[in-house]
Amino acid sequence: MAATLYKLGRFAFRHRYLVVLLWISLLALGGLAAAQAPASGPTSFAMPGTESQRAYDLIDERFEGQKADGATARVVFKAPEGHRITEQALREAIGTAVEALAAGAEVAQVTDPFKAKAVSADQTAAYAQVSYRVSAAELSEASRDELGDVVAEASRSGMTVESGGATQKGGKGSHAAEAIGLAVAAVVLLLTLGSLLAAGLPLVTALVGVAIGVCSITALASTLQLDSTTSVLAMMLGLAVGIDYALFIVSRYRSELAEGRRPEDAAGRALGTAGSTVVFAGLTVVIALAGLAVVNIPLLTKMGVAAAGTVVLAVLVALTLVPALLGIAGRRITAPRVRHGAARAEAVEDAGNAAVVRNMGGRWAAFVIRRPVAVLVVGVVALCALAVPAASLQLGLPDEGSQPESTTQRRAYDLISENFGPGFNGPLLAVADVKDSDNPKQAVSEVSAVLKDIDGVSAVSPPRFNEAGDTAMITVIPESRPGSAETEGVVHAIRDEGGDVMGEAGGRLMVSGSTAMNIDVSQKLDDALLPYLALVVGLAFLLLILVFRSLAVPLKAALGFLFSVAASLGAVVAVFQWGWLSSLIGVTDPGPVMSMMPIFMVGIVFGLAMDYEVFLVTRIREAYIGGHTAREAIITGFRHSARVVTAAALIMIAVFAGFVGSDEQMVKTIGFGLATAVFIDAFVVRMTLVPAVLALMGDTSWWLPLRLEAVLPRVDIEGDDLRAEDAHDGIAAHPGAHS
Repeated sequence: MAATLYKLGRFAFRHRYLVVLLWISLLALGGLAAAQAPASGPTSFAMPGTESQRAYDLIDERFEGQKADGATARVVFKAPEGHRITEQALREAIGTAVEALAAGAEVAQVTDPFKAKAVSADQTAAYAQVSYRVSAAELSEASRDELGDVVAEASRSGMTVESGGATQKGGKGSHAAEAIGLAVAAVVLLLTLGSLLAAGLPLVTALVGVAIGVCSITALASTLQLDSTTSVLAMMLGLAVGIDYALFIVSRYRSELAEGRRPEDAAGRALGTAGSTVVFAGLTVVIALAGLAVVNIPLLTKMGVAAAGTVVLAVLVALTLVPALLGIAGRRITAPRVRHGAARAEAVEDAGNAAVVRNMGGRWAAFVIRRPVAVLVVGVVALCALAVPAASLQLGLPDEGSQPESTTQRRAYDLISENFGPGFNGPLLAVADVKDSDNPKQAVSEVSAVLKDIDGVSAVSPPRFNEAGDTAMITVIPESRPGSAETEGVVHAIRDEGGDVMGEAGGRLMVSGSTAMNIDVSQKLDDALLPYLALVVGLAFLLLILVFRSLAVPLKAALGFLFSVAASLGAVVAVFQWGWLSSLIGVTDPGPVMSMMPIFMVGIVFGLAMDYEVFLVTRIREAYIGGHTAREAIITGFRHSARVVTAAALIMIAVFAGFVGSDEQMVKTIGFGLATAVFIDAFVVRMTLVPAVLALMGDTSWWLPLRLEAVLPRVDIEGDDLRAEDAHDGIAAHPGAHS
């Protein structure tokens, strides 16, 4: 592989303007396709295999004109202080609002609060339920605007009027925070590379790759039903890995120049060594993201594949556009002459003494390998302490109670909770299929009586049958809020106790609704976590055996990853579930952790963790097979790569932390979790525990059974062939000979 990438690097360097033109053309085509693409259509949130989805499908089949997953809105009216909602003037204002809502083109039904008995016990609040003929994703902007206009008009009566539900537009997030993340990344690059030109190159190439990826997602959004979160995730990962991959190649190019190579040779060798690690690091990320398909949630699969595509683009940009731009920049990419001379002197000195410690990375590695047991114990204990909160992890999907208090959704949610009870924000829909029952009405009546007696149930509505009389819908109001463990217990109790009664009568009972769907999704993700973990870690373990020709190093990498995930999940639980320091990042209502978070953490963090493992350990192995002892190789590897790995980690942390400013709870949680995980994995696991373990294992770190060695294909990522060529030319002994 090293030889092939060496040739690719030289080709891109020589034909630099052609390569740049090709990427500019791709960017222009992507932008044109995105601009001409139709508006994104409805996003399917189907959950195959869940009881909630089966109930939705049954409603669509048996209730003509009823859309089970149709959009809903709830308009809440609160009387002014000292007044009642039943006063004539206020009652008329509410009636006018209900009529205006019912006139909407996409509205299927609007309940009158006074006829539906949706008035609080103290008669100070009421709510109207709006049902639409289309799903929330299909709802037109005109319908959303009409709802806002009705709320604004009703507010003129002096009442407090708020609206919630799936019809509301999501928050746009804080692009300023994302810009700050990029600014921090630019500063880190400048401090690391010491040159504006060198610092700007990784940023430019990463932005090109991300722009093409996001444009492609936008162009395909309507066809593939991709939502806005897909492009946010692709942007987040594309920026992080794109900057890092370019940084490693630029850094290696500068190192090769410092050893006296011609720029074209330096570009080829940078790709043959650092470029090889970029390919394998990118491959681990792609495996992790594409592996999300095993969860069998279509939306999650699409997000993973789209993000994986953006990572592939980042790798291709690093392997072609980066060496082309290096060709345009030439030697101007290097730092000032003083640093250039120091780097060359260090390289020359290192050739004579592999154990020389010249920078902070080398000094840190020397410190760790002098006392590996103490470092290992302290590091593991610290990670275990951070992981403790993860033991109390509760999963759920965010409801409107997690929205900022400045939003009308959150205010409507709070009004409902205060005046009717928190369970009214998440009603459950029990669907009774009595097609095969001898007495359908009697069976439904019996199950309704059972539902009323279940602990945690606040109210049960009269059943509503379809025209055929073989299916009934029953609304169940729990006492607790939608995302609570108590409500989850109510759902399971309804399915168990109600299901037993319905089964005896020859029918079946299913529970659906948005709250039950969230519970089913969380359970499905939880069930898929271990198989997904086994698949991703297993494939990557085999890949790392191929890369490092070792059993111990891949095993150590996998165990370190598990520590990283457990510790970062503990931090997420402490902030988002327990509420520690939550006000600092805008978590207004701590509660269950987003159900997709653990599997996202496993997938994305594994890919990123293997990035640092490959980048760091490859350089150590390169020194080891070059003749250094096991301990000397650790110091040499750290001296050459620790500074760049540190910069890469800080850049990723800055990029991910920028998304913590988003108003979307899902994006905020992912941003915080990934930023925390990168910090823990890069600085605690890879930069601290890895050298300690390698020092303790010594030469056995690189042991591979002879039989396995014989059957494994040889993949040269350390540049063995290139070093052999150097030795033939007499360069290895005199690195500065060509300067």
